[in-house]
Amino acid sequence: MLFIVLAVCAAPLIFSYFTYYVIKPQSRTNYGDLIDPRAYPILELGLKQLDGEAAALQQFAGKWILLQVDQAACAKPCTDKLYYMRQLRLTQGKEMDRIERVWLITDDAPLDTALMKQYDGTHLLRVDAKKLAAWLPIQEGTQAADHLYMIDPLGNLMMRFPKDPDANKIKKDITRLLKASRIG
Repeated sequence: MLFIVLAVCAAPLIFSYFTYYVIKPQSRTNYGDLIDPRAYPILELGLKQLDGEAAALQQFAGKWILLQVDQAACAKPCTDKLYYMRQLRLTQGKEMDRIERVWLITDDAPLDTALMKQYDGTHLLRVDAKKLAAWLPIQEGTQAADHLYMIDPLGNLMMRFPKDPDANKIKKDITRLLKASRIG
């Protein structure tokens, strides 16, 4: 009788070790690709504001940064990402002040003023495309302009969202990040 009681009590513990070390769960709950943050700290990219004044992503230290990379001639995929970034920030409710939106513009072409007004609040910064390409990780067969990126409040690139993303899944990832993190 004593062995039966011990077996019943020990069974959950043995089962949990078995499932964790032998069966190993393969599912994940995040939609975006996690990036090792130690491998991609924010570098000195030589950023400039639209008026030519020097800028840096470090000026947003302590905030989560939703980052988009594209040319000034913003086509439909670019405007879609700008829209997603604005809406994703708004859907966070009282937590939305913890998120900044940044668009890194990879050329010197002029921007459409109507687009700038429509996405007011997005920080528009020009960047050297070569320096940026050396910093941002991309998936094979894509380019940096295809993705949205997330930078943590400590200044580390930590997540990349896929090309043509599902905004609802990104929202869930951001909500989880903000809930789990008290920094930023």
